[in-house]
Amino acid sequence: MRLDKYLKVSRLIKRRTVANEACDAGRVTVNGKPARASYEVKAGDVLEISLGAHPIKAEVVSINEYAKKDEATLMYKIINE
Repeated sequence: MRLDKYLKVSRLIKRRTVANEACDAGRVTVNGKPARASYEVKAGDVLEISLGAHPIKAEVVSINEYAKKDEATLMYKIINE
């Protein structure tokens, strides 16, 4: 699944266009490297999203094409450092 779509479906970012713009601006990294919106997300990838004052670091647990609101949080695990 594309990175921008994953961010939207998992509800880490509210809209796909915002996710796409964040990737283009270099605010999203995958495994420590800046990633484009077309990057194919795999289970085990570590995402870092720098939007606003608090950056988010999350590990991809599962990939689903569709997710309800309560299922979306099961797609990733927040990593605190």
